Amino acid sequence: MGFLKTKNKSELIFDIIIYTVCALVFLVIAYPLYFVIIASVSDSTLVSTGKVLLFPKGFSLFGYQEIFQDSRIWIGYRNTMIYALGGTFVNLLFTLPAAYALSRQEFRARRPLMFFFVFTMFFNGGLIPTYLLMKDLSMIDTMWVFIFNPVTVNVFNLIITRTFFESTIPNEMYEAAIMDGCNHFKFFTKIVLPLSKAVISVIGLYYLVWHWNDFFTGLIYIRDYSLQPLQIVLRDILISNQVFAEGAGSTGSGYAQRYADQVKYGVIIVSTLPILVVYPFLQKYFEKGVMIGSVKG
Repeated sequence: MGFLKTKNKSELIFDIIIYTVCALVFLVIAYPLYFVIIASVSDSTLVSTGKVLLFPKGFSLFGYQEIFQDSRIWIGYRNTMIYALGGTFVNLLFTLPAAYALSRQEFRARRPLMFFFVFTMFFNGGLIPTYLLMKDLSMIDTMWVFIFNPVTVNVFNLIITRTFFESTIPNEMYEAAIMDGCNHFKFFTKIVLPLSKAVISVIGLYYLVWHWNDFFTGLIYIRDYSLQPLQIVLRDILISNQVFAEGAGSTGSGYAQRYADQVKYGVIIVSTLPILVVYPFLQKYFEKGVMIGSVKG
């Protein structure tokens, strides 16, 4: 309590207001996720009538049983893990060297190349030309379409990484490394990368979340069900339960609709839980990397 004595009345009021606002913002963000968790294990009738607010009521794991007893869910998990980890590795493999090259003042082509990168943020080929390109590259119905696609190098992440290198790695460090016999490749791998854990974690998380949530690629380019990602599998489970519920509803029974709602909430948890588990391990790098990348554009 000693720190309270060092503050005057106006400072204490200001702190109370700040803490109150932060608590309200936290509740606004966290409560919907908490509600989905308790709704996924509660009686759907009680949820729909507004009787489930803070704690689960009518506890039931039927929704999760329906989801996990479907063998397609494990195929979807396996595929999504491969696409997310492999895709993120390839994304970083291309983005980091490109950002380093574009951050070097002595690289004369950096401005024209950066213009072409930024141009693609506002104008792109569209769905049909991209589909024809993937077809000509024989990537339709293959796992490679999830890894090598127009988002392999995201321009937004490229700009963040380039800005980080420009603001964090001084030119004097490169000149000292040159005096010790380093070339650009050694300087990048031995010095720049170890000093860039923050930005690597940030853009790695951006890419990982994008791959994990990638629904569109599986929907457009994949017909083989053994290659479908988790998001497509969950959508199919959700649709099949909803169709069953609507069919049962026409006969006057609300039983199927109740459990269809449980499956719906369970699908949300199953699809987001792995990413939520990863985030706390990267949080300290995430905050630092985002702040550094936002200082200069």
